[in-house]
Amino acid sequence: MEKIKVGVLGATGAVGQRFAQLLANHPYFDLTVLAASERSAGKTYRQAANWVLTDPMPPHLADLTVQDMSTELECELLFSALPTSQATEWEGKLAEAGYRVFSNAGAYRMESDVPLLIPEVNPEHLGLLKEQQAKRGWTRGFIVTNPNCTSIPMTMTLAPLHAKFGVEAVVVTSMQAISGAGYPGVPSLDIIDNILPFIAESEEVKMNEEPNKMLGLFQSDHVDMAGIAISAHCNRVPVTDGHTVTISVRFKNKPTLPDILEAWQTWQPLPQQLNLPWAPQPALVVRSEQNRPQPRLDRNEGRGMATVIGRLRPCAVLDVRFVALAHNTIRGAAGGSVLNAELMVAQGML
Repeated sequence: MEKIKVGVLGATGAVGQRFAQLLANHPYFDLTVLAASERSAGKTYRQAANWVLTDPMPPHLADLTVQDMSTELECELLFSALPTSQATEWEGKLAEAGYRVFSNAGAYRMESDVPLLIPEVNPEHLGLLKEQQAKRGWTRGFIVTNPNCTSIPMTMTLAPLHAKFGVEAVVVTSMQAISGAGYPGVPSLDIIDNILPFIAESEEVKMNEEPNKMLGLFQSDHVDMAGIAISAHCNRVPVTDGHTVTISVRFKNKPTLPDILEAWQTWQPLPQQLNLPWAPQPALVVRSEQNRPQPRLDRNEGRGMATVIGRLRPCAVLDVRFVALAHNTIRGAAGGSVLNAELMVAQGML
């Protein structure tokens, strides 16, 4: 197949760099455009980006000139790593101009006509794009979003359980890596020897709302929310990469622990069936050890795209409890958006 020309918005930041890394030699996409602020525009990518990833900058991108934000970028599809304020300004403008926008930002996630997508969980929600284009008058362009980086491991673990047993209530506590704050992120004197029990006003709201949209029922032009009661506690911890969440769940139909394990271990969602390039095989990795998952040991499972689960046991307050982990800048950010686009290619939607 002929590769689709794509660009990255906010290419010099930490998530933008992840996009560049994942797209550098992609079988579906040809990364031809790197766009950023006026401060970076006109410089080579090597000059403009303070490269913070452990793998080196892709050599063929290093001398590519960074472009200013514009509605005249020479590509068909855009991956957005813009901050929410800039995403609010630019993503709609670019979609109106005909670009297909895959956004990591929070600006449009909870809009009723915008898919909030985890391809393993709710691929049918891409049906919202017809309503989005009709409602907004966009003939070719659109916006597809991926969720908050902490909502992903929680929703991935709940999806096969909700389908079989009906999730009624969740209490979740996050231990979020410092890379989730971008670069340079949290001041060292704040995070070393410390835990920060507050990240942002919106962080717990996202964890309460986003899973209910993703697990909701698609109804041709809208999504009926799942109606799960979620109580979220969000904390920043001194871990470089990998968001860990502890989860307690109450079910409508009471499963046994073996029932839950079987639901996780036999789950074969659409991206895995299609063998998409960045789809982890399997999507969920269940560890039997009492002391797993751990960020340092498990965050790169499935090239950073898998969700790792452990410590499944009864809960004296709800029904069961367990721990889940996902890499926040790969699965929780750039990799999630790339997988969204891969799914649309595989389904003939691009």
